[in-house]
Amino acid sequence: MKNNEWQEFFDIYAKEYETEVFTKNTLNEVDFIIRELKLNPPLKILDAGCGIGRHSIELAKRGFQVTGIDISLSMLKEAERNAGKAGVSIELIRTDARTFKKELEYDAAICLCEGAFSLHGSSDDPLMSDLVILKNIHSSLKPKAFFLLNALNAMRHIRHYGNADVESGAFNPLTLSERSRMKYKLPSGEIDITGYERGYVLTELNLLMNIAGFNVLNVWGGTAGSWNKQMIDLDEIELMVLAEKADINEKRKIFFPD
Repeated sequence: MKNNEWQEFFDIYAKEYETEVFTKNTLNEVDFIIRELKLNPPLKILDAGCGIGRHSIELAKRGFQVTGIDISLSMLKEAERNAGKAGVSIELIRTDARTFKKELEYDAAICLCEGAFSLHGSSDDPLMSDLVILKNIHSSLKPKAFFLLNALNAMRHIRHYGNADVESGAFNPLTLSERSRMKYKLPSGEIDITGYERGYVLTELNLLMNIAGFNVLNVWGGTAGSWNKQMIDLDEIELMVLAEKADINEKRKIFFPD
């Protein structure tokens, strides 16, 4: 498996991840997932970019069969440990979301909190990277299955960055990607990595989902810790997309809000 900067980051940061403020609302987030994806156990769910497994484990506790995939071995080890503590079994696979697919295997899928989508390596084509992830998830879903996705909000990037940031390379207006240096000294090791994150405007995200084979059902503001089908705030970190796998013979629809 080809390493990228984010794999290196999370391999070191895994033990610190659960201290993040946005990880503290898991129960309400899983309530939201079950309600909006209309899930009933024991359906099979794919968690792409599962990290330490907080959504996967809570879904398993509620009777669902869950496969969690992640590029970081350290994050998966934390997920395995957390699942053991919770007394549940989940399938954990170390793989890249850009290569993983199981044809028509899952009843629903989630890809949340930049678990895979929106993060890319320095040598990646960020748009094509994310499109491949969407296509793989689409292939892995059964017909008419629901999919919940978080994506970074490029409108926030555009409002935050200026011409000086473009000149310095901190923000690339051609790819809507930001570059940031992450330098920490942690008990688990020292991190000094440059990370790349791609944001999306709504029209672009809508079209990308459509190309991958999904009908977008709704788009909300969706920053972790505050999932409530809220109107989009231009300055919030994340967008949330609810989509459905389109029927093979169906003309795919572009979502237009009321």
